[in-house]
Amino acid sequence: MGQTIFSKIVAGEIPCDKVFEDEELLAFRDIKPQAPVHILIIPKEPIPTVDDLEDRHQALAGKMMLVAARIAREEGLAEGGYRLIVNCRADGGQEVYHLHLHLMGGRKMSWPPG
Repeated sequence: MGQTIFSKIVAGEIPCDKVFEDEELLAFRDIKPQAPVHILIIPKEPIPTVDDLEDRHQALAGKMMLVAARIAREEGLAEGGYRLIVNCRADGGQEVYHLHLHLMGGRKMSWPPG
């Protein structure tokens, strides 16, 4: 996999509005938000898609969900609710081929998404 905008953000080559970081994950505000709160949670390891997760990523994938819930509470979204989205490949709407979890909230979310 070649470099993506997310791998450049992880490397510090492109700035971001960071909301969380540890040795495995980085979370930052989306530059084109689709909701009042729109945060991307990414692994620092460049995993292209959810289909590329392996058994060894089990704890990392679970941690992404736990970090999303923590950030949702910190952003005041937990009581009213929020949406978590992972897109996979072109037909699934994935634009950046570096696994990422969208945390969206701050308004009533419609279904289907749009």
